[in-house]
Amino acid sequence: MGGIASVLYGGGVYALFFVTFLYAIAFTGNLAVPKTIDSGPEGPLIPALVINTLLLGLFAIQHSVMARPAFKRWWTRFVPHAVERTTYVLLASLALVLLFWQWRPILAPVWTVSHPTGVLALQAVFWLGWFLVLLSTFLINHFELFGLRQVWARLRGRTLPEPRFRTPFIYKRVRHPIYLGFLLAFWATPVMTAGHLLFAVATTGYILIGIWLEERDLVALFGDQYRRYREQVSMLIPLPGRKARPEPEIEHPRPAE
Repeated sequence: MGGIASVLYGGGVYALFFVTFLYAIAFTGNLAVPKTIDSGPEGPLIPALVINTLLLGLFAIQHSVMARPAFKRWWTRFVPHAVERTTYVLLASLALVLLFWQWRPILAPVWTVSHPTGVLALQAVFWLGWFLVLLSTFLINHFELFGLRQVWARLRGRTLPEPRFRTPFIYKRVRHPIYLGFLLAFWATPVMTAGHLLFAVATTGYILIGIWLEERDLVALFGDQYRRYREQVSMLIPLPGRKARPEPEIEHPRPAE
């Protein structure tokens, strides 16, 4: 019964995550959803700045703190290992739902691109970013990243193998393609408002801090193998001549991203 309950829990949370992911695309791209980053009446500037900063900070703290190994060791004293990742995904999704719901638009224009070619180019980069995010999760292990593999293993009475390291496809050129995809999606817009700029700057800062924390964890987990990878491959921008040299083909679930 515990295994069945875990699978139902994991499946429900994954459905919530996927809806939240799709809504995030529409939210940042000002697409046809009830609330976007630039929709709704504009209120006083200072309360909007404070509320938006608190919403972004809440997501960043939840997302980073709960991903750390020390927190996981403490957290799994109360939450079964099989649903630890699922619970993390649930709370991250709820933090995003709160952000979408309570976000205050700040509509002062920062830049506006009106030429059709420029608009098309920026929209293409926006969609490329989101595609890169989703593709990169499947290149590592999408279903483990979002907790489904863990609950399925519990149902079948199996133990997941220890994390191992590999660099599939784009991971040979850039260490953090998921984060690169987010940056492309958040910054590529033909109309950049002050509110959107606040969102893009804050998430960029969070991503850089998150990379530092994650790489510290990955060095602790994989040691010299990850140090060599870090020396060979760029962090976010693929550069000519920087590419991971072949390593033994081993799995790499990247626990923190």
